[in-house]
Amino acid sequence: MKITFIGAGSTVFAKNVLGDVLAAAHIADAEIALYDIDAQRLDESYKMLTNINANINQNRARIHQYAGVELRREALKQADFVINAIQVGGYQPSTMIDFDIPKKYGLRQTIADTLGVGGLFRALRTLPVMFDLARDMEEVCPDAWLLNYTNPMASLTGAMLRYTGIKTVGLCHSVQVCAETLLKSVDMPTDNVVFNIAGINHMAWLLDIRRNGVDLYPEIRRRSLALTEQHDDRVRHEIMHKFGYYVTESSEHNAEYMPYWIKRNYPELIEQFNIPLDEYPRRCIEQIERWHMQREQLTQNENLTHTRSLEYASYIIESMMLDKPYKIGGNVLNNGLITNLPREACVEVPCLVDAQGITPCYVGNLPPQCAALNRTNINTQLLTIEAAVTGKKEHIYHAALLDPHTSAELSIDDTIRLCDELIAAHGDWLPSYH
Repeated sequence: MKITFIGAGSTVFAKNVLGDVLAAAHIADAEIALYDIDAQRLDESYKMLTNINANINQNRARIHQYAGVELRREALKQADFVINAIQVGGYQPSTMIDFDIPKKYGLRQTIADTLGVGGLFRALRTLPVMFDLARDMEEVCPDAWLLNYTNPMASLTGAMLRYTGIKTVGLCHSVQVCAETLLKSVDMPTDNVVFNIAGINHMAWLLDIRRNGVDLYPEIRRRSLALTEQHDDRVRHEIMHKFGYYVTESSEHNAEYMPYWIKRNYPELIEQFNIPLDEYPRRCIEQIERWHMQREQLTQNENLTHTRSLEYASYIIESMMLDKPYKIGGNVLNNGLITNLPREACVEVPCLVDAQGITPCYVGNLPPQCAALNRTNINTQLLTIEAAVTGKKEHIYHAALLDPHTSAELSIDDTIRLCDELIAAHGDWLPSYH
């Protein structure tokens, strides 16, 4: 069994995902192909995983590294699973372009990796690389499963499912931690909880949460309203009170998925809801500084070990290889799973994994207000895919004009000017549009 990791220079994430594989006894003898365009970062991940393989796995896994575009097909050859964790354009220049140019128009963002003009342009520069990856896979490992961790999750996964022949599922850790995060925020125990989550990535809804058959939502809402201290999750709690349900991804993310919080004419909302503007660039700087301290610890520590995490990838691989049923929250093509969302949308729903692959579960209708909020994001996601597939610049404009946050702040003309400036600034990171 062979696992190929695309974007393996993401050393910390590679440790979590592939360290999990090495810690899983029944799949720990896998062949692992590490691929990245950055040879130095790739080699650091290789050293890190080699140490873990020796310390917890008796060197059972066979680990190889492949650097550079010309070796990608070799890394993919005969893979059974391909894990995708790339970031096209990186922190510099692309992420900073996504933040700095919108600021000139008065448009502020927090994370900008999923929706908004930042998420839109991240998708536009990533999808051509994803389509190239799919073409390689179709030739050298056509039966492999692609486990996509790269954002914007819905746009990328949806495009792969609609326009390539590759079996793809999108994976995000927000589903696993959603219920626990909410309960901890209102000082309630987290044990013996059963919950149901469905919607779209980063805006899936905690539809039901129970302990021993008792609905916990009434007590959660009561405690939430009683919170008096400032906390980091105020946006999600406000969404829960106004729309009825808690949402999976963090408040800093959801603040830019809706038109209500980041507003020039109401600057007091930023402080009231504790919204961290420019949060992603700040995290990037902190991660770069932290990596300087972590590099030696992770790459030179001959005693390095790993404890299996909650990331889905190793459990999916184990489940398929052993025919051991496992439940995930997966991003898949809707096709009627959520009946009041578009069929061509990429949705996040419960899925059963076993030797047959990944089988999504039927959800039915979401609460109408939840489906309506999802559709405001889906509109932009589908038009982003349309722009990438057709090469038509007008669809870039359409995607931005229908984005909830952008349309709440900018005029039509300013939105179009902003898109043109972003296209020019990204240069060769984007294909040409007509």
